[in-house]
Amino acid sequence: MTDIILSGCAGKMGAAILSCVAGREDCRVCVGVDLTDPKGVELPCVRSFADLPEGGDVIIDFSHPSVLKGLLETALARSLPCVLCTTGYSEEQKDMIKKASQSIPVFWSGNMSLGVNLIIDLAKRAAAVFGSDFDIEIVEQHHNQKLDAPSGTALMIADAISEVRTDAEYVYDRHAVRRKRGKQEIGIHSIRGGNIVGEHEVIFAGTDEVLTISHSARSKAVFAVGAVNAAVFLKGKQPGLYAMSDLLHEI
Repeated sequence: MTDIILSGCAGKMGAAILSCVAGREDCRVCVGVDLTDPKGVELPCVRSFADLPEGGDVIIDFSHPSVLKGLLETALARSLPCVLCTTGYSEEQKDMIKKASQSIPVFWSGNMSLGVNLIIDLAKRAAAVFGSDFDIEIVEQHHNQKLDAPSGTALMIADAISEVRTDAEYVYDRHAVRRKRGKQEIGIHSIRGGNIVGEHEVIFAGTDEVLTISHSARSKAVFAVGAVNAAVFLKGKQPGLYAMSDLLHEI
C-alpha cells in the first residue's frame, strides 16, 4: 500500500486524484495540503508542508509553483519521493528540482497522460524524418482558468523536437515581428476558452503535404491516473529524476 500526501487537494485535480484512488487497492491518500480552505474534502488537511503530520510514502503535487520550495524542503527532510505535476516553473525552480533529485526520487512531467507522452515521441520521430524541409507549429488549447501559457505539454513537445532539430528557435508571438518564417522556427500558440480540458496539435507543413499529430483529453481523469501510477511506481526507487518514459518501460 502506498500512502499519498496530496498537494492541491482542494483543487479540481485534487478531486480527480481522490476519485481515482478511491477505486484502487494499492494506494490511498493519507493527508492533503492546500493553501485554501479545503471545504468538502473528506480527509485530514493542512495549510502548509510545515504542518504535515508524520507518515506518508510519496507526495503528489497538483497545485502552484509557489509551493515548490516548501514542498522540496519537507521532502528532503523526510526522504519523501515527489511526483511533480504542476506546470509554470521558473528556470531557478527547475534547477531546484534537479538538485533535489540527487537526494530523493523525483518524478517530473508537464503532462501525466499516456497519450500525450506518445505524441511527444511521435513528434520527435517525425522531426527526424522530415528534417528542415517541414515547418513545425504547435497549437495548445486549455480552459479559461489556466494561468500559464504556453502549456507545459507544448513546451515538452517543442523540447523533444529540438533534440532533433538542434537549431530550433521557439516563436510565441508572430505579430511582434514582420518577417518571413524561418526554417528553424517552431511556432507555439496558446488558446484559452471555456472548459477545454486539454488539446494539443503538432503540425508538420511541407511542400504539398501536411502531417498533423493531435491529442484530446476529454476529462482530468487521464492526468489523475497517470499521477497515481507514478506515485506507486516511485515508492522505493533510488534518488534520481524520473519521467513518464521510465514508467512506460515498466508497463
